[in-house]
Amino acid sequence: MVEINLWSGLRRFADGKDKVEVSGKTVGEILDDLVARYPGMAPVIKAGVSISVDGEIIPTGRREPVKEDSEVFLLQRLKGG
Repeated sequence: MVEINLWSGLRRFADGKDKVEVSGKTVGEILDDLVARYPGMAPVIKAGVSISVDGEIIPTGRREPVKEDSEVFLLQRLKGG
């Protein structure tokens, strides 16, 4: 299981939890499992989020590997400008 840290706006979809555990070996797999466990997050995930894995923002996304002991943060979408 991978632990995902949620930003405050997502906690309402996860029964107020600031961290949730999901299954998966890639960013895409953990996001898919997150939505399966907490369907209310689907519109937010679909609209786009940023993910930090082990201190690095993952720019390209879904195929990036994630280990069970990775530190994962789900963040509001970060845009450059």
